[in-house]
Amino acid sequence: MIAVLTILGLGCATAVSQTLPGYPESPLTGDWWGNRTYLADNGITFEGDVAHFYNGVASGGLDQRFAYGGHGDYVTTADMHKLGGPQGLFLKVRAEHRFGETINEDTGAFLPATLLSDIPRRGNEDLLLTNVLFTQMFSETQGVFFGKLDTLDGDLNAFAHGRGKRQFSNVAFIATPIGLRTIPYSTLGCGFFVLGEEGTPLWTVSVLNATDTVTSSGFDELFNDGAVISSELRLPTNFFEMPGHQLVGGTWSSRNYVSLGQDPRVIFPDIPIERQSDSWSLFWNCDQYLVTYGGQPNRGWGLFARAGVADEQTNPIDWFWSAGIGGDSPLRGRTADTFGVGYFYSHTSDQIGPILETVLGPLSAGQGVELYYNAAVRKWLNVTPDLQVLLPARDNVETAVVVGIRAVMRL
Repeated sequence: MIAVLTILGLGCATAVSQTLPGYPESPLTGDWWGNRTYLADNGITFEGDVAHFYNGVASGGLDQRFAYGGHGDYVTTADMHKLGGPQGLFLKVRAEHRFGETINEDTGAFLPATLLSDIPRRGNEDLLLTNVLFTQMFSETQGVFFGKLDTLDGDLNAFAHGRGKRQFSNVAFIATPIGLRTIPYSTLGCGFFVLGEEGTPLWTVSVLNATDTVTSSGFDELFNDGAVISSELRLPTNFFEMPGHQLVGGTWSSRNYVSLGQDPRVIFPDIPIERQSDSWSLFWNCDQYLVTYGGQPNRGWGLFARAGVADEQTNPIDWFWSAGIGGDSPLRGRTADTFGVGYFYSHTSDQIGPILETVLGPLSAGQGVELYYNAAVRKWLNVTPDLQVLLPARDNVETAVVVGIRAVMRL
């Protein structure tokens, strides 16, 4: 059976090793006097980290100020077979909390500049369970999942993903914003997946509750507001004799949409819209290595891109694209560092836009650039200077220059 962690995202089961790109191996708290190794040998692994942000709007935006905030992420995975359960059954429990302040609303942009400082629930500092998820493997490559899951690990990309703590900070480079209208952040769901030769998802299909239930178990709200069907296909490629991937996916929700609502992954006023009975989205992404180091297929740097379209009757962003470069640092002696630079463009829906303009003023399209360098200062500590230049979709808001630093401590 696959001896790896099982991480589930946007209708997506991703089996990955415990060592992630841009993430140091040795944790701050060490081996707990041998107990960490003992627990792992007996089927229980723990990974946790705390991300600290100090950033601000240096010019433009709605408000020029700096603020400190952070996010804690604690994941426990259990191999239930080693604990006396069935062969191939795994349990993943994730608890998250945010703390401090955020400058996301100060930029005037619809897409958060530092997504991690707002999740799992904007303004809420409670420790919340976002995953209580079972995965049952039937073979080396096929399995099913069921339970409560967070969806941030979907839309996988080698150079533009990382949950906002290992690579980019802006949500535009973590996952496509196109799918956020139909896919809740944390909710009950189930599905099946097929893994490829790399141990990462080849094809996934999931059915989710349409309501975000990050602050509750979700059973009382299960399918009260409809259901979401999501699917992704991620194929490995070998263009230029270099590794890469092409991903296509889609979502459909039967939920009735009567307002924009509040979601920590986007920033819109909660205003009513004309009632719509369902919503959909289609998206694509790719990553393509241009350079690899030492013959290692997963070490190097290359290109990434994303694009998507969505139902303009329900989604304030009806089409979107982004592109850039990123990967492992080419600097000698800095093999554990990563870097990235990216550009995004998000088009405001012609249907929802006029409703937003009654509150926010004239709208056009949002654009932005982000640059980061993620330095491994210690085996347990990564420090990331970050610069973003954001052109908000709001025509009456000046271009925001966001500068800051992120420090992630692996516990």
